[in-house]
Amino acid sequence: MKQTGLLLLLSFLLTSCVVSTAAKIVTTTAKIGYSAVKGTVKGVGWAVKKAEGKIDEDRLNGTWKVVGVYNGTYEQFAQDSDPANNFKSECAEGFEIIEFKSKKGKFQPVHCQSEKEDWVKYKFEFGKNPQTKNKENYLKYNSSNYISIIDVTSKTMVLEGNLMQSYAFSGGKLYLFEKVK
Repeated sequence: MKQTGLLLLLSFLLTSCVVSTAAKIVTTTAKIGYSAVKGTVKGVGWAVKKAEGKIDEDRLNGTWKVVGVYNGTYEQFAQDSDPANNFKSECAEGFEIIEFKSKKGKFQPVHCQSEKEDWVKYKFEFGKNPQTKNKENYLKYNSSNYISIIDVTSKTMVLEGNLMQSYAFSGGKLYLFEKVK
């Protein structure tokens, strides 16, 4: 009788531990997934989430192609029920790229692989962005222009601001990039 009672007690304790651990995992996963905006743009899967903390500036280094430009801000993008329908691209042939040289602190946008613009010097900063008033990673260039860095991974990058004039006039502010080199 004592052995049966002991087995039942141990079984109950183990079951409650497993249920408790599973509940913690589900809660943590929900917290992570809640703040990320997921979708697909031109066949590229995205899980866009604003970076929490300083991003390593060397992650910007390289050549990035524009996958899509969202007509609005990151906050509007996060609230959009179907953000994939609000992306656009203006190139009939080729694509827009931007090249960063983080060691030299400069970038160069290229529109539709033909119209090269001049290299633009920037300063990478983490703190209160004067334009958005949020604590974030951002680039300051031409003394009064700011680009917010939403996130950068080894394959994708999301920037917000008036980065390319061809899109800025039509309201494009959120740029999704895919790493080329």
